[in-house]
Amino acid sequence: MLPYDNINDAAAALGRPLTTAETIWFNYSANKSDYFLYCHNILFLFVVFTAVPLFYVLLDVVNNYRIQSYKIQPKVKLSLSQTFRCYRDVMRMFILVVGPLQLVSYPSVKMIGIRTSLPLPSLGEIGAQLFVYFIIEDYTNYWMHRFLHCKWGYEKIHRVHHEYTAPIGYAAPYAHWLEVLLLGIPSFLGPATAPGHMITFWLWIALRQIEAIETHSGYDLPWTPTKFIPFYGGAEYHDYHHYVGGQSQSNFASVFTYCDYIYGTDKGYRYQKKVMKELKDGVKSTGLQNGGSYNSSVDFKSD
Repeated sequence: MLPYDNINDAAAALGRPLTTAETIWFNYSANKSDYFLYCHNILFLFVVFTAVPLFYVLLDVVNNYRIQSYKIQPKVKLSLSQTFRCYRDVMRMFILVVGPLQLVSYPSVKMIGIRTSLPLPSLGEIGAQLFVYFIIEDYTNYWMHRFLHCKWGYEKIHRVHHEYTAPIGYAAPYAHWLEVLLLGIPSFLGPATAPGHMITFWLWIALRQIEAIETHSGYDLPWTPTKFIPFYGGAEYHDYHHYVGGQSQSNFASVFTYCDYIYGTDKGYRYQKKVMKELKDGVKSTGLQNGGSYNSSVDFKSD
């Protein structure tokens, strides 16, 4: 709750007029407790888990030939009932684990210094903190993910997430309850290291989940903005990890690829890409030698 009776008091405390964004924030948050504002995470996660994967469901329903050419495992098609079953299971986990965890974790957020006060952070500050959060989460998530692929971790916990060998957007948070708790730790370490404003924290939670949904979408869309992010893994990169399944010792990265490259856990993926490229170039060359034309729709992706 902001310690000001009105906007004039807030402006006097800042020594300047409030910006438009700060005025909106003041009007919304002035009479709301910090705990109530923190609990917005529950609403944001529900909206993200529900709405964002719908885009990829619609791509399946429309079944346009050009769109389907971007599907990574085109021979695997889930029915709407199977997709809804996945969403139902995710929502069950959300209600029983994720939501309650958000409710009881507020003291830790308060302890590390997430603030709701004025002034609001600049766009540069928000961007810098989000970058730090993604780097810290990515590195720690990499090692926890590798642990979950040891014999005990996979058989007892992680195999649930790998039930979808051809992942879909709704399967991004589909996991054993203990995995949900464990992988919540890397997500918290960034804000704990570089605490910022509650708005930055909201953005972090939402963007991290949107990224996870994209990498589990099953579509390698060429126009996605993440294509321009250096060292970004993406859907095709993570899809290989699911395709190989329990025996996979490759592509553990959650967001970026540098850990897999440094520690040599992308060798299987790079070898597969090399073989597919050689096969593709060979078929193209054969087609041209025979006087035909190369059919660009031939699918050489893992399926």
